[in-house]
Amino acid sequence: MSGLTVLFDLDGTLTDSRVGITACIRHALDRLGRPCPDDDALAAYIGPPLRGTFSTLLGTTDPALIETALVHYRARYDEVGLYENRVYDGVAEMLEGAARIAEAMFVTTAKLQPAAIRIVAHFDLARHFTAVYGAELGGRFDRKIDLLAHLCERGVIRAEAAVMVGDRELDITAAKINGIRSIGALWGFGDRRELADAGADLLCEHPRALAACLSRLAG
Repeated sequence: MSGLTVLFDLDGTLTDSRVGITACIRHALDRLGRPCPDDDALAAYIGPPLRGTFSTLLGTTDPALIETALVHYRARYDEVGLYENRVYDGVAEMLEGAARIAEAMFVTTAKLQPAAIRIVAHFDLARHFTAVYGAELGGRFDRKIDLLAHLCERGVIRAEAAVMVGDRELDITAAKINGIRSIGALWGFGDRRELADAGADLLCEHPRALAACLSRLAG
């Protein structure tokens, strides 16, 4: 099993970020004087890039308005929102088990890289990972497809030796397009049907079951 690289999504896979993200989306819409769906509806937007989320919620393609919404979102998120978060039960054991199988482990997220690094450090998860990769401020790597392609092109990961673990369709699709196997995390924000329809190689019921799933894929 030597040589296996495991890529972990952040929101909905390592941490339950629902409270912080929904509160920050609500804050941004309030600042713009726009109506906001309830928290259950907002939870559906956790995972995909924020620019697309605000485009949908604001009913606009105006980049200036979308960027203004992002400024309001990040003002609250960087101060408070990123800490309105908790590590899922079983994640510590999951990462320890995965480390016994994997040669390297990375966080790969559509969240801004500096915020992701702060979260991983704050919750004492950094020791498990070789590096944390995420989006850039100007929008580069907002799409996980592009982030994974970039890591493959740079030789950071080898697609044939990598496994993506994520809770949303975007994680699974990004992996599939880049020739990477994937495991759908059923404890996150996506449901079984979403992950199965996206083409996940395996579905994992609980963080503590991930090591067994990785062993199955590693053969």
